[in-house]
Amino acid sequence: MPLVIIAAIFLFFFFFTLFLRVLNEYERGVIFRFGRVINAKGPGIIVLIPLVDRIVKVSLRLVVLDVDPQDVITRDNVSVKVNAVIYFRVINPIKAIVEVENYHYAMSQLAQTTLRSICGQAELDELLSEREKINSKLQEILDTHTDPWGIKVTTVELKHIDLPQEMQRAMARQAEAERDRRAKVIHAEGEFQAASKLAGAADIIQDHPVALQLRYLQTMLEISSENNTTTFFPIPIDFFRSFLDSSKK
Repeated sequence: MPLVIIAAIFLFFFFFTLFLRVLNEYERGVIFRFGRVINAKGPGIIVLIPLVDRIVKVSLRLVVLDVDPQDVITRDNVSVKVNAVIYFRVINPIKAIVEVENYHYAMSQLAQTTLRSICGQAELDELLSEREKINSKLQEILDTHTDPWGIKVTTVELKHIDLPQEMQRAMARQAEAERDRRAKVIHAEGEFQAASKLAGAADIIQDHPVALQLRYLQTMLEISSENNTTTFFPIPIDFFRSFLDSSKK
């Protein structure tokens, strides 16, 4: 008798596991009955008909797909390695199971080919400076292709762009030359401003001779404060004016 009870309990739990499924909040179950899709159910307890119904679980959580580095030749014939990360989620469980065999693998392959195609159409400078534009283009193309699969691509981000060593050295030389150019331009602008100020000061002194006398006195004050051992004899500038006038005549 106890063996019969144990066998009955065992059969009960066996059939219980056959016709009952428990799905989490983020899961949906696509029900197949004799090979035909009935519905997508969940979350909670799902009742199945043993030996008739088959369930395929699909997660609706956001999936992060890391795309392997791809060898890309840009439009200006520079060979680089580019990888990206893609964020997507299943919004239609039935399409994700029926329309594509393995949507994870299909998504990975589509992302690799699209990444090579889009990056190959851009130049290196555009690839480095306009990532947001390329990310938007990748997201739009991937979302368009995966919409029949019931998948929504939310974000695409370029992660790394690996340049050859020769290109890195060339870019370093270019950056150094650009810094030298900016330094020379700033120095030239400083010289120009100083010359403009000196020209303005010369015009003021020419119109107001007394200003030259004041500058002469200020220079004497600076010399006396810095070099205390120096002895100088101030001579009025008017003393030389007669010689200057005679030389002009």
